[in-house]
Amino acid sequence: MAPLTIRAAAERLGVGYSTFKRWVHAGRVRTVRTEGGHHRVSEAELDRLAAHQQPDAKPHDRVSEDDEGLAGLSARNRLHGFIDEVRIDGLLAQVRLRVGDQSLTAVITADAVKSLKLRRGDDAIAVIKSTEVMIARSAERKIPSQHVGSRRSTRRR
Repeated sequence: MAPLTIRAAAERLGVGYSTFKRWVHAGRVRTVRTEGGHHRVSEAELDRLAAHQQPDAKPHDRVSEDDEGLAGLSARNRLHGFIDEVRIDGLLAQVRLRVGDQSLTAVITADAVKSLKLRRGDDAIAVIKSTEVMIARSAERKIPSQHVGSRRSTRRR
């Protein structure tokens, strides 16, 4: 299906146009831009947003699914977001994760980025323990947990 306009996406979710537009500008909604610079929203993104809006869905449901996929980690501080930017330079890579209206940057190995197939726009999880920030993907991608790379974090924006 063709991507939807901001107005059509807002109507589908049952929110106001101005509210949805604020979400787009705050980075809470992933969009693609037309040649004319207009934002368009994919069906998959609408599904993701609708899942977050359902009052019946408990926020812990998603965490428990991810806990199964990341059961080998002792870290319990996990921030769910999407990848805003990936930069690879030699052996290291910088991954910027958007968590709500915040950005988190982690420096991990370039091999870890390639193994996890991290790309801009992908859902990801920042796993934080002490002075380290690790980037992981949930089990639904069927990526073995031993491929999760880690390095010291650079900064939190």
